[in-house]
Amino acid sequence: MRNRKSLKALAVSLALAVSFGVSLTPVHAASTEILVWADESRGPNLTKVIAAKSDWVAGYKVVIRTFSSFDALKAAVDAATDLTGPDIIVGANDWVPTGAKSGKLAPITLTAAVKAQFNASQFFDLSYKGKLYGIPLDINNVAMIYNTKLVTTKPASFGDMVTYYKTNKVAKGLKAGLCVAGGGMSWGAHQVFSALGADAYMMKKDGTVNYGQSFNPSVFGNNVKTYLLDSNMKSNGFFPATDTGCKDNFLAGTVPFAVIGNWEWADYVAKGFTMNLMPVPGATAGTYGKMFGSVSGALLTSYAAKHGTEAAAKSLLVNFFASTAGQVAYQTYEKRPPAEKGAQSSTIVTDAQKGFGSAASLAGIPQIGAFLNNNKGGASYWDSAPAYWTAVLVDGKDPIKEARKLAAIWKTNVISGQADL
Repeated sequence: MRNRKSLKALAVSLALAVSFGVSLTPVHAASTEILVWADESRGPNLTKVIAAKSDWVAGYKVVIRTFSSFDALKAAVDAATDLTGPDIIVGANDWVPTGAKSGKLAPITLTAAVKAQFNASQFFDLSYKGKLYGIPLDINNVAMIYNTKLVTTKPASFGDMVTYYKTNKVAKGLKAGLCVAGGGMSWGAHQVFSALGADAYMMKKDGTVNYGQSFNPSVFGNNVKTYLLDSNMKSNGFFPATDTGCKDNFLAGTVPFAVIGNWEWADYVAKGFTMNLMPVPGATAGTYGKMFGSVSGALLTSYAAKHGTEAAAKSLLVNFFASTAGQVAYQTYEKRPPAEKGAQSSTIVTDAQKGFGSAASLAGIPQIGAFLNNNKGGASYWDSAPAYWTAVLVDGKDPIKEARKLAAIWKTNVISGQADL
């Protein structure tokens, strides 16, 4: 059962919650309940799944508590105490460092068989100081789609797309070749940087960061020259430096390739587009540009041990959140790309969910705020990335010189951000 705190402490935590527009119930009914907190989207959908099948953990009732928004959920988590806190939080990957430091989250250990059902980088996303704090649930990423009414063959390389654009630009009235419709010119466009040879940070095969390596600015800059500039070192129009108008132009058939977000796929399906989702192909055939594939997670709290429900909460994490059956059941309602590999290949989830999930499995890397938000190199990733496209594609600056500046910024940010992981 939950440890008792003073009524004064409880009153303070409840007052904080009310001030953030959320409602907290101090205790769940008994130690045979597993209490899960979620936001306004995930909460109702988890409730539907649990209502359909309630025996994910024998002898325990799973209780889903829904908050009015993601911000309200975060406020409740911040205000939670031993009395009010849940056993599991369905939250963001970037909550893990703060939760681990504060002691609100508890580490978990998974078997090799369970780990094999996920990408190693997804566990990196939910880890702090080498310890794992949750199960990857769904993926937040972008992927590339191509218009089959224009392009009849799946592109194998970046050059294939550029060749198509140059060949058909006038005849088909193309406004661009590849543009970013979802995610913006830093988050969404990382795939294009990576496809041409520039990564915000270098990942090893085991899902960890290679701190001693950064991208080669000469290789990247020369690829920019080859594929994005004309003989006068001006933009050839293939890749715009802005995302303005991209989505409308792609839907109108005047752009053959677009990077889209997994939150907007229904807009494209409604217009009859095939969900032929893939990572942006690299300069070398068979390679891909890496996209940020951050995951939400089902996070174990330290409150579960104090409630006497830690073992049951861990069972729910494995039996439901980490299983093919659980993720398929959940994503049938939630409509996000599942993180678990078996769910990604299920016949039940949509082609769009499979496509985004598959793209993330092929080329997803974790979104690491300790590096991306860092500005010790002179600018954050978020500011320096779009600035490069403007400098080269709009202002006509040398792509290699600008790439050297970019590499130095990103390398410094990664090295200095290492201490925060």
